[in-house]
Amino acid sequence: MNHPELDISAVVERLEALRVALIEESQSSSGARDTVMLDQTAVGRLTRMDAMQSQAMAKAEEERRQLALRRITGALARIEKGEYGECIECGEWISKKRLDWDPLVLKCIDCAD
Repeated sequence: MNHPELDISAVVERLEALRVALIEESQSSSGARDTVMLDQTAVGRLTRMDAMQSQAMAKAEEERRQLALRRITGALARIEKGEYGECIECGEWISKKRLDWDPLVLKCIDCAD
């Protein structure tokens, strides 16, 4: 049974909207993760360093998005199984406030510490 205090259809809607936003963000920023190709004779060392740093930041952001997408998939799977809102460590219900704040949390506040 999913968390008794939650409107599960609203949670699913929120998770799906978050998934769509992350996918769109990922698609729109794909160029920033491409290999840095600079004309070594036309740009200085600082410009190259800046371009490489921007690329590294874009890759890290994409990794964050992919992790969030995996967590969304996991949350939707727990809803399907009727386990959403249950702490994965102790089996107690995660507080509604905690799930409202972050619908992807896996642990109650006590187990998260």
